[in-house]
Amino acid sequence: MIDPEEVKTRLVAALPGAEVEIVDLTGTRDHYQARVVSALFEGKSPIEQHRLVYGALAEAMQGAIHALALKTYTPKAWAKLKGES
Repeated sequence: MIDPEEVKTRLVAALPGAEVEIVDLTGTRDHYQARVVSALFEGKSPIEQHRLVYGALAEAMQGAIHALALKTYTPKAWAKLKGES
């Protein structure tokens, strides 16, 4: 198990300036949903974006995190989704 704040800390450290939201889906601290908004995702496919996230959590994905549902966005895509464009 891993604390949601630790998951967020690892992602922000690996993706400086990222906006990260972590939700514990089951209350067991091993099934998470993450929304990550990062300028580092610009020009990358969704698969490449997810690889960046998984890379930041590589150690935790070996056991502490059993499941991770990802939603990744560039700042522009996130602003558009929120209706801010």
